[in-house]
Amino acid sequence: MASNFFAKAPSAKSTTATKQVIEPPLQPWVEKYRPKTIDDVSAQEHTITVLQKTLTSTNLPHMLFYGPPGTGKTSTILALARQLFGPDNFKNRVLELNASDERGISIVREKIKSFARQTPRAQAVASDGKTYPCPPYKIIILDEADSMTQDAQGALRRIMETYARITRFCLVCNYVTRIIEPLASRCSKFRFTPLDSDSSSLRLAHIAQCENVPVSKPVIDALINTSNGDLRRAITYLQSASRLSSSTQPPTPILPIDIQEIAGVVPDNVIKDFARVLGIDVDDDEMDIDDKPSQKQNGFDPIRKKVKFLMREGYSASQIISQLHDFVIFHPTLNGRKKSACALVFAEADKALCDGADEELWVLEVGLRVHKSVMS
Repeated sequence: MASNFFAKAPSAKSTTATKQVIEPPLQPWVEKYRPKTIDDVSAQEHTITVLQKTLTSTNLPHMLFYGPPGTGKTSTILALARQLFGPDNFKNRVLELNASDERGISIVREKIKSFARQTPRAQAVASDGKTYPCPPYKIIILDEADSMTQDAQGALRRIMETYARITRFCLVCNYVTRIIEPLASRCSKFRFTPLDSDSSSLRLAHIAQCENVPVSKPVIDALINTSNGDLRRAITYLQSASRLSSSTQPPTPILPIDIQEIAGVVPDNVIKDFARVLGIDVDDDEMDIDDKPSQKQNGFDPIRKKVKFLMREGYSASQIISQLHDFVIFHPTLNGRKKSACALVFAEADKALCDGADEELWVLEVGLRVHKSVMS
C-alpha cells in the first residue's frame, strides 16, 4: 500500500499529451494517411513539380489552389508547410482557417491581420534532428475561401499587399470563379484535377494493405466509380466497409454491392432493370436469373409500377436520374438523336428537383419521356 501511496503522480504535461493522442483504431484513415510530404501527394504532377522548386528556393508567392473536393489541395499546402518549417515551428508559423470558422470582415480585420503583422520568430533547432529551410515568413491558409463574403475578400487584398514580406497567403477553394478578381490576380493559381483511376487504385490498395483489409479489384473499381475522383470520399467508404466487414465473426469479404450501399448509390442491377422497362437494350448476362423478364415490358403500367418500387425502396430521385443519365449517354447502341432527347429530359428533371418538385412524379415523368424517345 505504501509503495502505491508514494508512487510518482503523472505530470500535468504528460496527462495533457495522453488526452490528445487518438487511438489508432479510432483515427479516421483520411487523417492517418494524409500525405506527410508533397512527394506523397497522388497525381497533380505539375503542381508538385513547381512546389518542389519552391522548397529549394524558399521563395513562396501567394497561392490559389482550386479544383474539385478530395483532390489533395489542403493536404498539399499542409505538407509543404511542414517541410518548410518542421514540427517545432509549424504552430507559430502557420494559421489555418477552414469552413467551420467564421470568416466575415471582422475576422479578416482582427484575427488574420493580427497574425499577418507579427514578425516571425527566429529559427530554432528542430527537436527531431532534421534541418528545415524555415524561411523568414509565415503562411496563412484559408480553406474553402470561396465561402468568404465579398467584403471579407475585399479587406483581404490590402493585408496581402501590406504584409507580403513576412506573410504568404494560400487560398483553397472549389470554385475559382467565386474568388474576386483583384484577389485572384495577386496569387499564383494551381489547378487540381480529379484523380485518375490508376493513382486512386494505387493509393486505395496501399491503404488496404497497411490496414490488412483484403479487397479485390472490383471493390476498388466500385470505390473509384462511386467517389467520382474524390479520393477522400473513397478512403472514407473503404474504412466504413472495413468496419462493416469486421463487425461479424468471421469477417465477411467486402463486395462491390457493399460499397454501393455505403455510398448511397443505386445498385447497377436496379438501374439496368429500370432501363429495360423503359425499352433500352440491356446486357441480361449481368442480371440475376430472377430479374430477367419473360417478355419485354413496355408502356405506362410497367413503368409506373417500377417507379413505385424504386420510391418504396428509398432510393434518391436525383441519384436514380444521375445514374440513368450515365447509362443512357454511354449506351453503345442508342443513336445521337435519342441520347440528345433523353439528355433534355434529365436536365428538366434535375432543375425541377432542385426547385423542390415531387420526386416520384418526376422520376415517372423521366421514365415515360425516355421511353418515348427510345421507342420513337
